[in-house]
Amino acid sequence: LVLADIDTLATLPDRELSAGLAEVIKYGLIRDPVFLDWLEANLDALVARDPEALAYAIERSCRNKAEVVAADETEQGERALLNLGHTFGHAIETGLGYGEWLHGEAVAAGTMMAAELSRRLGWLAADEVERIAALFERAGLPVWGPALGAGRYLELMAHDKKVEAGRLRLVLLKSIGRAVIHADAAEADIAAAIAARCR
Repeated sequence: LVLADIDTLATLPDRELSAGLAEVIKYGLIRDPVFLDWLEANLDALVARDPEALAYAIERSCRNKAEVVAADETEQGERALLNLGHTFGHAIETGLGYGEWLHGEAVAAGTMMAAELSRRLGWLAADEVERIAALFERAGLPVWGPALGAGRYLELMAHDKKVEAGRLRLVLLKSIGRAVIHADAAEADIAAAIAARCR
């Protein structure tokens, strides 16, 4: 049972609400393209804190998360897909110092890096990457990472919990609505994707 008091969202600063929307958008990207379509049509209502839109987005997000967790309670496979954007995002948080960016802001910029790498692997088209960026921007989220330098990102990502046997396991997008865990991306491609999404 999940209880969500939507009235409490009215007390959040706009920036905090936007940061929360990053995680909502994530569900559409990793496994629920119909929900992503709905988010595109209703994002302005969410930002305006429309109660019905918020209730639906929360219910759909909770259902998506519950289905993923129930299918993989010990985090052996599918549950890791919930980490879309997080490996890049954690590098942003650590590199800037915790508290400079909110978690959802770092996840949004990190998701854009994952989307760009997915494009470089031939899985997403350029217009799909821009579709994702447009949605994050409408939610008030950053779509460019801070210019820490690709080398610094890679150094920070090497300490991520998703590194196994020296290989970075990244959550990428085979298509919009279908995430995969990929451990074979070349370091040069990862660095290029980071550089392409930093300003």
